[in-house]
Amino acid sequence: MKKSFITLFAAVGLMAGLAFSAQAAEEAKEVTIKGMGMCLKCELKKADECQNAIQVEKDGKKLTYALVDAEGKTISKDFHGKNLCQSTKKVVAKGVVKEKADGKLELVVAAIELDKES
Repeated sequence: MKKSFITLFAAVGLMAGLAFSAQAAEEAKEVTIKGMGMCLKCELKKADECQNAIQVEKDGKKLTYALVDAEGKTISKDFHGKNLCQSTKKVVAKGVVKEKADGKLELVVAAIELDKES
């Protein structure tokens, strides 16, 4: 009886671990976001320092993604000064979306460029 309980407990733990792992992998999926690129400080007045942001409209609501660089990278920062500080332009960015505890959205940038279709 004791062995059955231990086996059952181990199986449930393994299944829970796999479910959590699958959920984490899905959350870390790279996405492409197209929208209006702008400065979170200069244009939106929502930050103390310049930072890229992308606004998109979804279901009639404006969503704002603050763009952040991955550790050791400066993709978003390098793009900012040349293209978005004190102006807005259509952009396309790829990266991983994270929702912060306060409900704000961040995009950890893998690539960003001006939208060539605009």
